[in-house]
Amino acid sequence: MRKLLAIVLAISTPVYAQWFDWTYPLVPRTDDGQPDMTAAAPKTHDDRVDLSGLWVPVDASGSLYDSSRLRGWAQDAMAEATETFYTNDPRLHCLPSGPGAWAAEGIAGGMRRIVQHPAVIAVLNEDMTHRQIYMDGRGLDAETVLPSWMGYSIGRWEGDTLIVQSNGFNAKTWLTQKGHHHTDQLHITERYTRLDYGHMQLEVTYEDPATFVGGSVQATIDLALLPEATMFEVVCAESKTGQRHYTGELQQSEKKAVFVPEERLRDYVGVYRGFWGSRPVTAEVTVENGELLLKRIPRYSLSGGNNDFDVTLLVAQSENAFDSSLGLGWIFNRNDAGDVVSLSEVHVSGAWPLRRVEP
Repeated sequence: MRKLLAIVLAISTPVYAQWFDWTYPLVPRTDDGQPDMTAAAPKTHDDRVDLSGLWVPVDASGSLYDSSRLRGWAQDAMAEATETFYTNDPRLHCLPSGPGAWAAEGIAGGMRRIVQHPAVIAVLNEDMTHRQIYMDGRGLDAETVLPSWMGYSIGRWEGDTLIVQSNGFNAKTWLTQKGHHHTDQLHITERYTRLDYGHMQLEVTYEDPATFVGGSVQATIDLALLPEATMFEVVCAESKTGQRHYTGELQQSEKKAVFVPEERLRDYVGVYRGFWGSRPVTAEVTVENGELLLKRIPRYSLSGGNNDFDVTLLVAQSENAFDSSLGLGWIFNRNDAGDVVSLSEVHVSGAWPLRRVEP
């Protein structure tokens, strides 16, 4: 099995570029010269809260992530996406993510720059797509002549909260990176509230009767400002070899699975800690009904969820090497004495060691 998600992240990771010798003059600062992320939210010349800036989601949760709210066809589509390691995610084919990027972390295409003007608010994405939110009083057409990847959006102010209504989406995008499909009848309402200089809350309501049961679903997305960073363009179509690796199914790993006795699996039970890049990772390994399970904290998904962890079945490819539905490989390592001392989390960037801290 290819480590698909890791490959994609390595290819499309955004670059947080800075002019290292430049001090941003409009950034409020603490006494030690650092950006004051809890300073008051800035205002425009007409006394509106200014949402402008480079923003990235840091967390998302809500009923959007409850798969029981999906109709049967959408549940089947999500299950198929899991089995094929999300290879049909539009952004893996150099296509716009559309509303799927709204809750995604920066490393997964969610970074965006908001540029506020009284007549129109522009949202610029790192993949060079954009949104135009019209503030001039126009309405949305009930029937969209030309559905689009990003949809059509209008906005209005309600106090210090920006309310955005959008429709006219095509049905080619996902709402999350977990294969959450929708139809072209999707209608989205967003509520942007800038809490202070460095933090903003986005509340999103998704209406799509052909996809959801029990009415609309919601997501609450926390965004953080990147006050001294800029955004480089991401042109994934420049890669001529990357897509050939976007193959594989979980069933292939299951067909190649080898038998590992339960007593051997119990050697791997324990808690492992380390880092993936700069991100701390904890892996808790258990055995249930003769199968090896791994709980990864935090979750590997970069587009939100209602839990801060993932649980995956480990499928043995050898006595100590395993595949998983997360799109990652796992290798248990022993010392010269034969004791299990670490667990490697395998990405395309290499094997990241997690040290065993509890047997």
